Amino acid sequence: MKPASGSETSEPEQVVFVIDDDPAMREALDSLLRSVGLGVRCFGSVAEFLGAPRPDIPSCLVLDVRLPGKSGMDFQKELAHSGTPLPVIIMTGHGDIAMSVQAMKIGAVDFLPKPFREQDLLDAIAAALDKDRLHRTQSAEIDTLRERLATLSEGERSVVALVVQGRLNKQVAGDLGVSEITVKVRRARAMRKMQAGSLAELIKMAGKLGI
Repeated sequence: MKPASGSETSEPEQVVFVIDDDPAMREALDSLLRSVGLGVRCFGSVAEFLGAPRPDIPSCLVLDVRLPGKSGMDFQKELAHSGTPLPVIIMTGHGDIAMSVQAMKIGAVDFLPKPFREQDLLDAIAAALDKDRLHRTQSAEIDTLRERLATLSEGERSVVALVVQGRLNKQVAGDLGVSEITVKVRRARAMRKMQAGSLAELIKMAGKLGI
């Protein structure tokens, strides 16, 4: 089945993916989301969704539980363990408390039993898109920090690893078997390359990088 939004000629700034095997539900959601200015891509199964190109923009997924082939819950688990998790909103006409708890534990932004209020869905989508934007911002920041870290020499990295632990220059020098002057030079170079304006900022960077 052809996605409802297949006729789009330009990419929106954000997009909501919908997977539901009910054509009437897909049409209703497509109309609702477009009416509030959201980009929409609708699919009848997980296989259709996986087979379609996806723009690299803030996104979320509105996912029905009962689907042909792979179920919505199984697909949610796969997404949760993937390298690029996509915020998910679960909807179902056959849900129960146990299912909603499971979905939320896996990381669903919301669990909406059908029929649901349109505003409840729109609020959940707004939260999901905000979550994805935040994830993208943080990922871009980490990528930038990794690029800066790659410019450090082995000696500079060794100094940074000890300095961010709270070790004094004299202690770092003793640990590494170098002079205190050498430690000061390496530390200064490392901070310049990392674009850290202070030791506190360098420590925050190291924390984000897992150093």
